[in-house]
Amino acid sequence: GFRFASTTASLKTETEVDTSENEIVAPDFTNRNPRNLEQLALARKERGWKTTWPKREFWHRLRFERTQHYVEAFVERSNGDVVVSASTREWAIKRHLYSPKGVAACKNLGRVMAQRCLEAGINFVNFKAIIPWEHRCDSAMLMAFLCIYLCLCLLNKIQEFEKAMEEGGVVLREPRRIYR
Repeated sequence: GFRFASTTASLKTETEVDTSENEIVAPDFTNRNPRNLEQLALARKERGWKTTWPKREFWHRLRFERTQHYVEAFVERSNGDVVVSASTREWAIKRHLYSPKGVAACKNLGRVMAQRCLEAGINFVNFKAIIPWEHRCDSAMLMAFLCIYLCLCLLNKIQEFEKAMEEGGVVLREPRRIYR
């Protein structure tokens, strides 16, 4: 058979791509990320709620609630929609805990909640712990004792939850709004 071999080496020149059109910015830009203004601290916060409790001047609020048997945490928007939630009622969390309402449960719930917040793209939240203050009692002294007892018992749980959230990478205060 015949065999053909080329002995000349020639470099093919590639056609150069015109990159000057990449520098042109479109005059009409559509932002498809609705939370982009929140992350840039340019989005509006509802400011007409100064006299109400709890305040509603936030983009995302982290609520930490303790019920009789469980501990729950929610991230909600200012309109009341729950965006992310975690609870020791969930079997995936409860099966790893000795008690679903102790300090260790609060710490682990903070870890899980921080991971879920970061997965949802929520890096900044306004933190509010809901503490049950209402107790029906005739004696003022007993009422004061109950309030102090509840405060001391819940304070350690709240601090561990807060610490776990911050160690998970979530900032527990929102940036100040930039006015333009």
